Amino acid sequence: MSANTGTSTEGFSEEERHAIKERAAELKKEVNRGRGNKAAAEELDVLSRIAEMEAADRAVAERIHAIVTTSAPELSPKLWYGQPAYARKGKVVCFFRSGRVDKERYSTFGFTTAANLDSDSGLWPTSYAVTELSDEAAQMITTLVKKAAS
Repeated sequence: MSANTGTSTEGFSEEERHAIKERAAELKKEVNRGRGNKAAAEELDVLSRIAEMEAADRAVAERIHAIVTTSAPELSPKLWYGQPAYARKGKVVCFFRSGRVDKERYSTFGFTTAANLDSDSGLWPTSYAVTELSDEAAQMITTLVKKAAS
């Protein structure tokens, strides 16, 4: 066991195993849905997962969900490793990770390599620690999500 993380050096931690099981269940659900309104069903899954979160994470996740779906309607909500994410053509662009679910002291809002955030300076954001969303932070997320989705 690692002294700092409580994880085994020879395998996945309990949280990682749980995330893998969540992702497998998501994939099974996708296969079983077949036709029908997959987008609506996936958004319902995201909203259900947000509703299950503890109050502090739920408030942040709800606000992020509103920001992303309003400022980048071309991104589709879906679960990704059991957490809310937003995808373009099936590829996740940005995501929210609950700190409480991950047993961390803060939640994370991040971007994948599918996000259009590359910069000529060679430096751009990939994730942010989030404990609450001020109006300034919400505006920054709005700007980044619009750019990431473009």
